[in-house]
Amino acid sequence: MSKLRAIIRAIRVTLILWLLTAIIYPLFILLVAQVPLFQDKAKGSIMVDLDNGEPYGSALIGQTFTLDEYFHGRPSSVLYSQGKKAKATGISGSSNLAPSNPELLNRILETANELQDESIDPRADLIYTSGSGLDPHITFKSAMQQLDRVASARNLRPDEIYPFIVKFTEDRFLKIFGEPVVNVLRLNYALDVQDKIRS
Repeated sequence: MSKLRAIIRAIRVTLILWLLTAIIYPLFILLVAQVPLFQDKAKGSIMVDLDNGEPYGSALIGQTFTLDEYFHGRPSSVLYSQGKKAKATGISGSSNLAPSNPELLNRILETANELQDESIDPRADLIYTSGSGLDPHITFKSAMQQLDRVASARNLRPDEIYPFIVKFTEDRFLKIFGEPVVNVLRLNYALDVQDKIRS
């Protein structure tokens, strides 16, 4: 009789936990996501191209910008979406290469040399990939190092672009952890919008 009672109790606990974790909690999170404060993030923080209304990219997922007129983001060991107007892949992951792996060392040296050729200090966030492979941010200092190149490519003065960098700079986490970071997609998007307004 005690075994049957224990089995019934185990089934009851399993059903209660299933109800809490598989139905009540997801429904609660879904309701919270509908609050206007969170709606943008809940829908993927998609930036829309003003010309055709198509997705420009997600501000939560890094993209590869290679043209001189754009700020370049952090490298990724997975394939970022290529350039503007490309749909984000959403693939997450890291290379898992050991620090002693020659492939990793060669990639870091190659990236560092490319940055030095552009007169950019090879800072960690411009050389090393993020753990998720999706980081959309670079540090404020890394953005500032690219300012002259972007200004020249867009036929603008650096002081015309600087306010955009400041606008899209996010403060340290909890005001004490890490460095101020810039969302590269939001910054490049704002510069494109400004170009369209001027033309």
